[in-house]
Amino acid sequence: MIAKRPEVERALDAGGGGYRLILLYGPDESGSRALADRIAKPMGADAERIDLTGATLKGDPARLADEASSISLFGSKRYIRVEPAGDEIIDAVTALLEQTAEGDPVIIVAGALRKDAKLVKLATSSPDILGCISYVPEGADADRMANAVARDAGLLITPDVARRLATVCNGDRAILAREIEKLALYVDAAPDRPRELGHDELDALGAAKEEGDMGKLVDAVLDGRLDAIEIALAQLAAEGIEGIPLIRAMLRRLFQVGEYSAQVAMGNSVSSVMASAGKALFWKDKEPVTRQVTHWRPSAIATAIERLIATERALKSSGTAGAILLDEELMAIGRAARKMR
Repeated sequence: MIAKRPEVERALDAGGGGYRLILLYGPDESGSRALADRIAKPMGADAERIDLTGATLKGDPARLADEASSISLFGSKRYIRVEPAGDEIIDAVTALLEQTAEGDPVIIVAGALRKDAKLVKLATSSPDILGCISYVPEGADADRMANAVARDAGLLITPDVARRLATVCNGDRAILAREIEKLALYVDAAPDRPRELGHDELDALGAAKEEGDMGKLVDAVLDGRLDAIEIALAQLAAEGIEGIPLIRAMLRRLFQVGEYSAQVAMGNSVSSVMASAGKALFWKDKEPVTRQVTHWRPSAIATAIERLIATERALKSSGTAGAILLDEELMAIGRAARKMR
């Protein structure tokens, strides 16, 4: 069956939860890997991990069932992790499920499988498989993820710091984990000795550099400063920052401005809306966001969001103009913003 993340976490924390196989897939591959890593703790430090690939199982479909029924030479627990994998292992999975005896837990980490993928269909219909799709966290979900990872490392952070971390790492759990590890070392934090982490520490380690560079582009686009857009794009490209991360940064700000703009459209004043944002809004962003809420109408924000989502889909397709396509779209949004001023 396909379940939500909390249920899958509980199963993994229980050493597999009695399922023959756990399928982790979706566009957020780092999120799937983070889930897969959870089984290591309940299995114990002496557990034997068997790593297989989809290519291996395609060539030898019986291998998975054989490994799952094997006994460790040293009597320790065993678990199997298959990565990367896709529909090429369907025969191996079918053979595993046909085994009557219980075996070692099997974790499969796959990418963004289609809804009609054979593995997904099998996971949906089989009570012996637990599946979970991981999406790249955005908005409040990304903030909560940043807060949770920080808390596990012994870092105490405020909502605005969580948002900065989520923005810097573009919602990528693996990047966030590395950033949190570095920050925890800097302030000497650990789960048994929690420490507060503020904006000064982020600035000191340079964690906000990429965020700041992308922030300059976001503000230039939404303020309609065309010359500044060209300069920001050139600087980011020189640093190797382009494509999807820029779209995600734009979307985060548009959703944020859209939320406040909707409150203004309901009759609230801009000043009262911005005051109610509190610490959820990083203080350095307050001035530009206030300015953008004043100029951008909800309908225009919705149009910009739709165009950026369409551009992201185009970038993920083959045979597109790549970065040029996004640059043109950002300039088009910037020209629209200039007319609103």
